[in-house]
Amino acid sequence: MGIPTPPPPARTGRVAGKVCIVTGAGSGIGRAIAHRLAEEGGRVLCADLSGDAAVRTATEIVDQGGTAQSHTVDVSCSAAVNGMVEVTVARWGRVDVLVNNAGVNLPGLLHEVPDDIIDRTLDVNVKGQLYGCRAVIPHMLAQGGGSIVNISSVNGLVSEPFLTVYSASKGASVMLTKGVALDYAKQNIRCNVICPGWVDTPINHAHAELLGGLKQVYETIDSFQPVGRPGEPREIAHVALFLASDEASFMTGSAVAVDGGMTSQ
Repeated sequence: MGIPTPPPPARTGRVAGKVCIVTGAGSGIGRAIAHRLAEEGGRVLCADLSGDAAVRTATEIVDQGGTAQSHTVDVSCSAAVNGMVEVTVARWGRVDVLVNNAGVNLPGLLHEVPDDIIDRTLDVNVKGQLYGCRAVIPHMLAQGGGSIVNISSVNGLVSEPFLTVYSASKGASVMLTKGVALDYAKQNIRCNVICPGWVDTPINHAHAELLGGLKQVYETIDSFQPVGRPGEPREIAHVALFLASDEASFMTGSAVAVDGGMTSQ
């Protein structure tokens, strides 16, 4: 089930000096992205609903020789998101990269899902990304460009049992990306979205329980994810780094499936 451990990547400064915000940076994919950006020279604001988790990630980065600051934020609150961006600009003078990663996955059959779960899913997964884009764009316009990377899911492209509300929110992330890309293409603001498959992070555990448990999911994962294993957070982080960097200068509005072949079936 495991993957070979590759050698650590060479640090080549792919985002050297860029100021980066990563939401949901306290764990999982967000933590891996924050680390990867810092490894390549980015100055990273590690934002998370859990202040303690944000501090842990930022401290790890600093201890490894990187530049990071922690920030507590609830992305479902527009004022809080605006404050997150203002703190970043006050600290480092600009914002070059926004990774809208914060998200929730609260699965269930649609007719059984209560209003508060629908509201929380849409508030975090949809409004949170809208608020993030809206808050950074004026700064990116003023400085002459930037890169926004939204984190959706394969469920923004295809759905699965028990994920109707989640899939609706992740489909919105894909279309938000395309709209932002078109509106700001001529202003050098790029916006792309990553659609991860099943990645080994706690956000998937509640869904796994509805499918027979995490052990059952992993034993049968080759039935829906052709590579036959879950993804690792760092594998998603490598793609986020690329999209954040100038190497992806001709990419905007792209939905990039990083899913072990799931959506190729």
